[in-house]
Amino acid sequence: METIHKIGRRKTAVARVYLTEGKGNITVNKRDMDKYFTTATLQYKVKQPLTLTNNVDNFDINVNVFGGGITGQAEAVRLALSRAMCELDEENRSILKPEGLLTRDPRMVERKKFGQKKARKKFQFSKR
Repeated sequence: METIHKIGRRKTAVARVYLTEGKGNITVNKRDMDKYFTTATLQYKVKQPLTLTNNVDNFDINVNVFGGGITGQAEAVRLALSRAMCELDEENRSILKPEGLLTRDPRMVERKKFGQKKARKKFQFSKR
């Protein structure tokens, strides 16, 4: 099996996932996944596509992720892994799609407008 390469995005985070046959090691930015994603919630999010398709110990996964915050990065990795699982076996699509793991979340930060404090917030208005 050759390496499967997929990209996942969330907010401003971009994750590139390289999937090869192995023992289930997950490396994120040349660090162990448990060291990079410290909370159990983020680790669960990353492993979710693997557990649903029963592939936790079948593949070694190398991830390069940058941009955004830690949660956005975890969700970007999750999308990339879901896409890789679908390329591996088309039947995985019917498992992952109802869970919403193949949907690219389009929500981004709204830009700040000039003459305002933030995107929607205005400067304080003084009548007198």
